[in-house]
Amino acid sequence: MTEEAAASGLLRLVGITKSFGPLLANDKIFLSLAEGEVLALLGENGAGKTTLMNILFGHYTADEGHVEVAGERLPAGSPDAAITAGVGMVHQHFTLADNLTVLDNITLGTESLWLPWSNEARARRRLAEMSEDFGLEVDPDAMVGDLSIGERQRVEILKALYREAKILILDEPTAVLTPQESDSLFSTLRRLVARGLSIIFISHKLQEILAISDRVVVLRRGSLVAEVKTADADRHSLAEAMVGRAVTRPKAEPLDPGEAVLELRQVSVSNNQGRALLDKVDLALHSREVLGIAGVSGNGQVALADLVSGLAHPDSGEARLFGQAMGKATPAGLVALGVGRIPEDRHGSGVIGEMAVWENLISEDVRQAPVSRWGVIDGAAAKARAAQQIADFDVRCPGPDAETRLLSGGNMQKLILARALSRQPRLILANQPARGLDEGAIAYVHGQLLEARKAGAGVLLISEDLEELFALSDRIAVIYHGRLTRGFDAKTVSISQLGLMMSGQQDVPAECGGRVN
Repeated sequence: MTEEAAASGLLRLVGITKSFGPLLANDKIFLSLAEGEVLALLGENGAGKTTLMNILFGHYTADEGHVEVAGERLPAGSPDAAITAGVGMVHQHFTLADNLTVLDNITLGTESLWLPWSNEARARRRLAEMSEDFGLEVDPDAMVGDLSIGERQRVEILKALYREAKILILDEPTAVLTPQESDSLFSTLRRLVARGLSIIFISHKLQEILAISDRVVVLRRGSLVAEVKTADADRHSLAEAMVGRAVTRPKAEPLDPGEAVLELRQVSVSNNQGRALLDKVDLALHSREVLGIAGVSGNGQVALADLVSGLAHPDSGEARLFGQAMGKATPAGLVALGVGRIPEDRHGSGVIGEMAVWENLISEDVRQAPVSRWGVIDGAAAKARAAQQIADFDVRCPGPDAETRLLSGGNMQKLILARALSRQPRLILANQPARGLDEGAIAYVHGQLLEARKAGAGVLLISEDLEELFALSDRIAVIYHGRLTRGFDAKTVSISQLGLMMSGQQDVPAECGGRVN
């Protein structure tokens, strides 16, 4: 957008430029947002979206340019000033205190510490009015730790509205919602917009962008490269604008499944307090098959992934891998047997950011030839193999010696794929493999998983993205409160039915072709 085009609106970003060392994150960006408008912000991982929003909200200070709200210039680097001006932000990972009530979370920080009393009655009345007006029903006395994901998101939105937000920034707002919760969120957003609220909507789900926004702007490599009215856009044109080339997601071809590579029979897993995380789970995954596991976050997916990774073991029941009892298998032992692991949190458990790319690539076979000889790492051999993996998996980085934390999310995920798939595993645990990735990176990750399936691997796909599950899975099972439904043909169930099962409101319908895992 030009400076002239950004000359009006409730919100103006004027010539925003921000660098981190040699990296130019934002390059002279001009952007405006009108009252009652939903503006979608798109871009690849590393395109500069988060940096731009952090400058708007006062977390970062721009090198050049400034932010204006309602014609008033905001002081740089001040979240308090942004909030006072009417800017609210709902992060993808909620910033709520689980040990406080809904009311306490919403009112926290809104009253002076010097007052000898709290006007709780007034706050309660105001919250009740807002809940009714905006269709955001919550129990003010409920502990946040006891709420569902969808309910927590309502609290985050109410927290911003309670502070009289005029502009609401939503970062990947449907990433962990069921389809029904997403529909409810969109209904709420339309009601808010009708009352004059302006929204910046950040999402990688193009169908949502097309459904909710009025206008779309696209960032690429720090620059604003496209702006279009949503009515004039489609998925293909938006994806191409994001990555600079045509993008098509791969499709799974029909394959006959082979022998079982993973079998769980009445398996239960509990935490240290004795609470069941998995409850009598039955599951069978075969070679040349993708078995999708659908569920709202926190329903046992972590325990299932830990079991397959060797980080947890059954309290009861039987787990078999490649026809043999798993026993007390270790992570290293499972990798050696042919298990490839794509963890849920690429930053926390997928890589060590301070280590070089080549060091992360050998981290699961550091004691194996050719990267190790007589227990000593052969640096030259390890870097040569890393260079080949970087080329094979299109990891965009300066080279094997690059510090891993400097990679974008998509390239970090490609690094993990290179490490897991180069060994040609027989079983692949793919836990949220495309979470937070842009359209081009998603297409690449999906393609690699389908190639591994074609080569004979069984893929256990744990995902909260229903589009991803339907695109890749041969069968889908739903996990809810640690219980796993029987598997059913992914071609015979609707998204609505799946959403009801994810929220525990419906069993697998008979017409879905369900069968015991």
